[in-house]
Amino acid sequence: MCQPEAVSNPRSVASTTPPVCVLGLGLIGGSLLRAAVRAGRKGWGYNRSDATAAAAREDGFDASTDLRAVLGRAEAESALIVIAVPMPAVDATLDAIAEYAPSCPITDVVSVKAAVLEAVSAHGMSPKYVGGHPMAGTSASGWTVGSVNLFREAVWVVDTRHDVDPHIWRQVAQLALDCGAVVVPAEPVEHDSVVARISHLPHLLAETLAVTGDAGGPLALGLAAGSFRDGTRVAGSSPTLVRAMCEGNRDALLVALDEALALLTATRASLDAEASVADLVDAGHAARGRYDEQTHWEIVGIEPGSDDWAKRLQDAGRRGGRIRRL
Repeated sequence: MCQPEAVSNPRSVASTTPPVCVLGLGLIGGSLLRAAVRAGRKGWGYNRSDATAAAAREDGFDASTDLRAVLGRAEAESALIVIAVPMPAVDATLDAIAEYAPSCPITDVVSVKAAVLEAVSAHGMSPKYVGGHPMAGTSASGWTVGSVNLFREAVWVVDTRHDVDPHIWRQVAQLALDCGAVVVPAEPVEHDSVVARISHLPHLLAETLAVTGDAGGPLALGLAAGSFRDGTRVAGSSPTLVRAMCEGNRDALLVALDEALALLTATRASLDAEASVADLVDAGHAARGRYDEQTHWEIVGIEPGSDDWAKRLQDAGRRGGRIRRL
């Protein structure tokens, strides 16, 4: 990205880094609050759990279980609100924002984007919303497992739909960069289609592998080593969070599941008839090689708000472009 244009009012530059109000202090939201504060941002958070809010305060962060007060402060200070709750809780969170912080810009870190946009639109908030999705995490959950470095060099998708507000887009992108991530611009539906393949389907495959291995009994689990451990790592994630993620992206995940099932069915037929799994193994090896060899380049020279800026950023993101500075 090119440097911000010169302006006569210095507050217009400062407004790209407003205070941050994080709603939900689990692994992602908690790590975001930590990273934003370390970067020099003013930030505070909300969590409905007394224990979580207390743990955050014990670690030196401003956290509360009083959603009304947290959002009232966000409204008063024109904070960027970050929705960091599971998809089933998004509607109730938007209800609260509409009541107590109606003028604030909004982003989120939910793993699906079209469903969140639909909910935001139903509340009449889409002009103030720019979605986000940091592609980072672990199989653990909760404030205590958060890390200030969770997003370092991670990809952070920023919603770049055609009618997005360029000023709010810049705020959200700057937050991602301040947290140590690199920004990939993408349109919500295309984002959901892609993450169904590289994030949500792997969760279901990991669950399948874990169940299949467990069915072998203690001997199977006693012999399990690296391939089983690595392949089932995300099966250790919270079932509630995995369900929210996968079920929230139902349509795109069904497409990816059908493709995976077709590959496995064809491989089973080949193994049965020809004692061969060569087609799948060779294709998988080649696909992994393309992943390992992929290259990325820095997107520069596309200014938010310029002609066709969102479309141009989307195209750059599809071709491997990443934003490292504004």
